[in-house]
Amino acid sequence: MNICFFMGKIVSDIDFQFIIHDRKNISIAMFELELKNKSKIIVIGYNEMADFCYSKLKPNDKVTLQGYINSEIRVILEDIRKNK
Repeated sequence: MNICFFMGKIVSDIDFQFIIHDRKNISIAMFELELKNKSKIIVIGYNEMADFCYSKLKPNDKVTLQGYINSEIRVILEDIRKNK
């Protein structure tokens, strides 16, 4: 597994989905983050991270996050903090 850290601005709406699958409840939040060099990455958070993103973050918020890159070249969120 790889660990990565990013700082950037949320440039899309936060897409939130709630899925009931095999007696497990899974929440997923996905958004696009623009980095300083203007490149964009897709960030995905699950369960508690998804709930936090959906309830506390909005487009144009600046954030710092920790996660890992999956096989689809998307960042799976492990920790996120809103910058002031």
